[in-house]
Amino acid sequence: MTEPIRFDRVVTDRGVHNDLELRLGSYRHTADSYYLAIDDSPTAGETVEENLARLLDQWIDRVRRLGGGGEALLPYDFSDQCTAWLRVDSADGRTAVVQAGWSGIEGWTFLPTNIAEGEQPRYLQLIEGARVECRLPDLVAALERNRDDLRRQPA
Repeated sequence: MTEPIRFDRVVTDRGVHNDLELRLGSYRHTADSYYLAIDDSPTAGETVEENLARLLDQWIDRVRRLGGGGEALLPYDFSDQCTAWLRVDSADGRTAVVQAGWSGIEGWTFLPTNIAEGEQPRYLQLIEGARVECRLPDLVAALERNRDDLRRQPA
């Protein structure tokens, strides 16, 4: 079964730069883990993988709330001058449309392990081709597997 979404740390020789990969269907996006590495919130872990798993915990909570329908916004790329987000829409609480886009909200204005304290974008510049449709339970299950895999990675 192909996962509708996957967000992983990839091995590079650049430290915390270009070391995250988001896969959304056939779309791929490379991001830096810098803000995950320097996150000092009370909920932060000791490694980038722990903090990425914590970010996915928050995504899972937001997506689960869509059981009655609605929209969830999930940040995934924290940069100095902008952030990238996933917009998850569910009209019926059973299916979901996930789209990636950019916001002018700066990545340093909130911490990845505590996204509730960050500003939510009012507008996203959507990325062409960065879209999947799937069942809402399949999306939650894929995010849970992704999070669990990150937690099993050696520190």
